[in-house]
Amino acid sequence: MPQLSPPFDNYELDGAFDEMFDSNGTVRPHYAPLFDMLQESPASELKRAKQESDLIFLNQGITFTVYGKEEGTERIFPHDLLPRIVTRKEWEHVEAGLTQRITALNLFLQDIYHGGRILNDGVVPRELVYTCKYFRRQMRGLRVPKGVYIAVTGTDLIRDLDGRFMVLEDNLRVPSGVSYMLTGRQVMKRIFPKVFRQSGVLPIEGYPQALLQSLNALAPDGRDEPTIVLLTPGVFNSAYFEHTFLARQMGIELVEGRDLIVHDNIVYMRTTSGLTRVDVIYRRIDDDFIDPLAFRHDSILGVPGLFNAYRAGNVTLANAIGTGIADDKALYAYVPKIIKYYLGQDAILPNVETHILAEEGPRQYVLDNLEKMVVKAVGESGGYGMLIGPHASKAEIEEFRLKILADPRNYIGQPTLMLSRAPCFVDGDFDSRHVDLRPYILYGDKITIVPGGLTRVALRKGSLVVNSSQGGGSKDTWVVDES
Repeated sequence: MPQLSPPFDNYELDGAFDEMFDSNGTVRPHYAPLFDMLQESPASELKRAKQESDLIFLNQGITFTVYGKEEGTERIFPHDLLPRIVTRKEWEHVEAGLTQRITALNLFLQDIYHGGRILNDGVVPRELVYTCKYFRRQMRGLRVPKGVYIAVTGTDLIRDLDGRFMVLEDNLRVPSGVSYMLTGRQVMKRIFPKVFRQSGVLPIEGYPQALLQSLNALAPDGRDEPTIVLLTPGVFNSAYFEHTFLARQMGIELVEGRDLIVHDNIVYMRTTSGLTRVDVIYRRIDDDFIDPLAFRHDSILGVPGLFNAYRAGNVTLANAIGTGIADDKALYAYVPKIIKYYLGQDAILPNVETHILAEEGPRQYVLDNLEKMVVKAVGESGGYGMLIGPHASKAEIEEFRLKILADPRNYIGQPTLMLSRAPCFVDGDFDSRHVDLRPYILYGDKITIVPGGLTRVALRKGSLVVNSSQGGGSKDTWVVDES
């Protein structure tokens, strides 16, 4: 491997695609302004910049919650000082691929809850859909406003060894993290104003207004000036900071289930001046908890009668109930076929090779190669319910073997991928860490994708797990004009 010059002489280059350096150790052109600044900046100055950014995060209350930790759950969101940089040309390819993917997934949801053509034609196995715990039979035949099931999506992308972007998974239920994208950008503009200007970074600040516009577009017919609220489970939810941040940025009310009431299939919000009709609910509550009369009867987070109001067409829920079927990790394997079926096109962004363990042949292959594979529970998120074979102990591998045999439908297997690496400022030095990218896609009267996204970084050396709940953090993502 090439030896890099200071201050990157301790920087690790291996077989993974590196965001900043090519295989010869040469700085990629779009990283040149940042690289030059880092060479000219004393380590003490960068440490001060890191301390300043930490203080901004602290003062703004930019936090997340880790469940199951005895030492306390509320933490400042971990972040890295150095941005991840993508060219406009690369971004245009990503944008086209995501637009195609979300269009097809929306058509898929519309189809399976109505005619079911794709199931009748055998393109997607009927059993795979009907055994998914996120399939909601209550949604059969229900017409959603404008035919849009997925108003907000966060799709996770990785690069292969050649630097090609691939889709790792889709998040269509209640995707989170966009607040860290927006606040991280605010911090970077204050910390590195000169290099930010020199790099010609495309703006992301319009996301809250684009989200508001998308929600407005999905209002029930005849509600020309709709009242929109953000429904949160409350202060103990891991993403509560994000809920408050987005509500404030959009200028809408943040509500809990107890703040809403349904009368004659109309949803109202309790206010100090009386009841106000609600037309659109941007929900950050899972299907199971949204209405105790229709789903989990023990839920105290939702609104009794909300589903009937939704079914009557008097209120819009974004995202629609039942969208989770399309981010089931087993259904993910069929997305290229779904794109081909509805759009007549090949997928612009390829999937990662995926083995569906409900099928005997793929299951046996994965069981024979567990020490080399990544195994994921189909309905989990946040890095939970996952085995990374090369980093697992024999006991962990055997535990997963038994889990797979007991419930094969609940798992998929994928090859262990070497995520791309990006430069990070860790403990006063520069080193590489693995990253992925979560862009956010909005779907209202049109599809909107702000240029960038949340780059998630595995801050533990050698780790491939980027989730904040598993020791990961974030970086600002710069899309720049340099091609």
